[in-house]
Amino acid sequence: MLPARSVEHFGLRVTYDLNGELVGSPIKAGDFFMNALRAIILLSSVALFTGTSYVEASPPEQSSADRWLENLKKEVDSSQFSAYHKSIQQLADLIELNGVVREYVTQMIEQVPKKHRTFDTIDSLLKAMNLIIQRAPRYTDGGHFPMSTLFARMMYTPAGEAAFRNSDFNNAIRNVLKEWCHFLDSRASLDVINKKDGWLSPKSWKENGLADFVIPVPSDPHGGFKSFNAFFHREIKGERRPVAAPDDPKVIVSANDGTIYKIARGVKRQDKFWIKGQSHSLVNMLNGSRYVDRFVGGDVVQSFLSGNDYHRYHSPIDGTVREATVVDGLMFSELHSLGLDLSAGTLSQGYEAAVNTRGLLFIESDDPTIGMVCVIPIGITEISSISLTVKPDQKVKKGQEVGRFSYGGSTLCLVFQPGAINRYSVKKSNKTGDPDKGSKTKVNAKIAQAN
Repeated sequence: MLPARSVEHFGLRVTYDLNGELVGSPIKAGDFFMNALRAIILLSSVALFTGTSYVEASPPEQSSADRWLENLKKEVDSSQFSAYHKSIQQLADLIELNGVVREYVTQMIEQVPKKHRTFDTIDSLLKAMNLIIQRAPRYTDGGHFPMSTLFARMMYTPAGEAAFRNSDFNNAIRNVLKEWCHFLDSRASLDVINKKDGWLSPKSWKENGLADFVIPVPSDPHGGFKSFNAFFHREIKGERRPVAAPDDPKVIVSANDGTIYKIARGVKRQDKFWIKGQSHSLVNMLNGSRYVDRFVGGDVVQSFLSGNDYHRYHSPIDGTVREATVVDGLMFSELHSLGLDLSAGTLSQGYEAAVNTRGLLFIESDDPTIGMVCVIPIGITEISSISLTVKPDQKVKKGQEVGRFSYGGSTLCLVFQPGAINRYSVKKSNKTGDPDKGSKTKVNAKIAQAN
């Protein structure tokens, strides 16, 4: 049985059961004002438990995503089904044999409002996933992130919240993404990398700023790329991202292209990253590393990478790699207190820094004032792979490439020791509610001045 949910409305803490009914309400029936308030709360409970807003104003791109889902459903219904791919069959077996997982998955489908419930059975959902992982995303599709589009409304349901935090289910989904990643790394994924209506078309060239990137063989029909993922984490032209003050170790550079999500100072060793403010919690972000205490009271700079950003990351300082590891974590989990997020998790970046799959790259400067910096690339939803391309004890130069993301959404944190940073060169936080509207940052550009 899924738990009831407690939520604060207008300073009042109220609890709903799974039907959206108030439990133990503090509101007195005889009070006219409080009854009016109760009506507002009950209306908001509809939003909470149906996965949609009371007055929903979907962004324009969501309608194209809905059309993409409808087309996928038609394809599932009309296709001659033979067999699941290996990872999908493993997921199907888990759902059949694990009663708790089957309950969660069944309910997360049923809890999506009927008007948005494109796939209404476990079988149809699995068949949709089976189709997704045998193809590369087409540029012309409304859902450039197919798994995110498929799961977005399910993630917001009470059952979806539980399912995507369940370790067995999460691990099975990870295996699905790995199988998909294997396909996206293959030449079989190249059909969508074309110049007519694909990712090399004139429209995509403009939208994705491809003039800034290295196209290996411009005359080739696929641009000389060996796979879809090779295109996704394509190399950027060095002259478009020069390293700021390469001979001045006090100048810290951005590790990635993106938009600033948050700059936090005086970060605690342990904090409540799951509440609405999404405070950074070092012991969780750094996975209990032996280096945690060196960063207590320091700073975190977190930025968001959209789908058309450069998806490699670079060292922000000169130094020596002390540790390089990838932590397996959650992928389709989000903070429900932020409301329905049709972008499937991009509003929950602070939370995701503590729980999602992420890399931990500890680099120590020769300058004791700067000390150690941790670079944390973090996958959001269907990110298939986080690759670190450097090893412990390796010397790195400021602006040197140290890793890359494969297909999917992503965010990245830089963690600094207390006393390392004098001032920042970018605005502190993005408070617009749109992850793409923060202060822009470019890889290798100055982001901070060290003390």
